[in-house]
Amino acid sequence: MPTDRFELAGDYVPDPEREITALLDGFFGFFAAHGISAELIGAMRARHEELQQTNAHLIVDEPARHNLRITLAVTAAYRTLRSHLGRPAAIEAVRRALAEPLGAAIREGTRAMLDAAPDPFAAMVALCKTREEHAFGKGFTFHRAADDDRHYLLEVRRCFYHEVLVANSAPELTPVLCAFDANWIEAIDPARDGFRFERTTTIGLGGTHCPFHFIRTGDTDS
Repeated sequence: MPTDRFELAGDYVPDPEREITALLDGFFGFFAAHGISAELIGAMRARHEELQQTNAHLIVDEPARHNLRITLAVTAAYRTLRSHLGRPAAIEAVRRALAEPLGAAIREGTRAMLDAAPDPFAAMVALCKTREEHAFGKGFTFHRAADDDRHYLLEVRRCFYHEVLVANSAPELTPVLCAFDANWIEAIDPARDGFRFERTTTIGLGGTHCPFHFIRTGDTDS
């Protein structure tokens, strides 16, 4: 039975300090578990600290402080590994390091939340809204093209992750942050939950915005 490590059900409110710290622990731990030397990991961590200091002016609110930490960890690891692995392999390494350590827990927590909800669509929309406010904050600009009982069509028109990476000459890493979402996306089962999720592009993949579309399924599906 799926477990809810992140307590997504009920009155969930994001805790960016705890959640990003867990993400960072898993991120750097991934490299240690996959043969990257302690010397290189130490260089990543040192570069991460330096980048946080030089990019502190980008912090616009408390969520941004934590989102900056994880974005710059990806940047620091990529820059450290690029000269050893080459660009494509370094990008793939940081993608896996970000997505895999907590992947199963996120999928299980999302699945447990949906299974416990009387209305999975409404529960997912509520979760998204609280994360928009508490986990993403002013560093992102959200537009709701539709918000009713059958459709929640959210558009991310400004992405803090992308802006940080552009400012650090690493826009090629934005899809790494986008790929992390697959962990919760994969937990959605339209036949079981009564809604589907669509994200046809992202800013990181060259889109003008990131569509996060949640649509009820059924006889009146549209």
